[in-house]
Amino acid sequence: MMSELVKKITPNFLVVTLMVFAAAFVRLIPHPPNFAPIAAIALFGGAYFNKKSLAFAVPLSAMFLTDAIIGFHSGMWIVYLSFALIVVIGMLMLKKVNVKNVVLASVTASISFFFITNFGVWAFGTMYPKNIAGLIECYIAAIPFIQNTLIGDLFFSGIMFGVFEFAKTKIPVLSEAKA
Repeated sequence: MMSELVKKITPNFLVVTLMVFAAAFVRLIPHPPNFAPIAAIALFGGAYFNKKSLAFAVPLSAMFLTDAIIGFHSGMWIVYLSFALIVVIGMLMLKKVNVKNVVLASVTASISFFFITNFGVWAFGTMYPKNIAGLIECYIAAIPFIQNTLIGDLFFSGIMFGVFEFAKTKIPVLSEAKA
């Protein structure tokens, strides 16, 4: 049974999984608020894991492991919901990986993360009144963070996708199939 499992582990699976976990551990290095590889990890998993279950499981596991070190908070479920949606964005928008698609997917991920997580802050938190004015106030207060989110998503997506695509040109076995 174990030997069958080992035979199913491809070089792509190993490299993609290693890259996802390496990027996740970058979260443990001090960084500006919201300048983190979260969306890049989700997009990368969605783009390169062939099995949908792995596209969700590997990035979510990596994020959960680093969150266990960083610490959890009551709104984590909304972050994970947004993260799962970003995996889907990676599956749909990055069927063909190229610079344009990675940039578009990264921007889409940043915007969706902004709207979903800040909606969660408004809807489930106590900082803002539960009316349209409170929701608008919440989004306005979050505007300073969107810049770091967008820059971080573009930066880390560029690194992850760029490194893997470059590696595929140097290590032909990585070009054979998805993980």
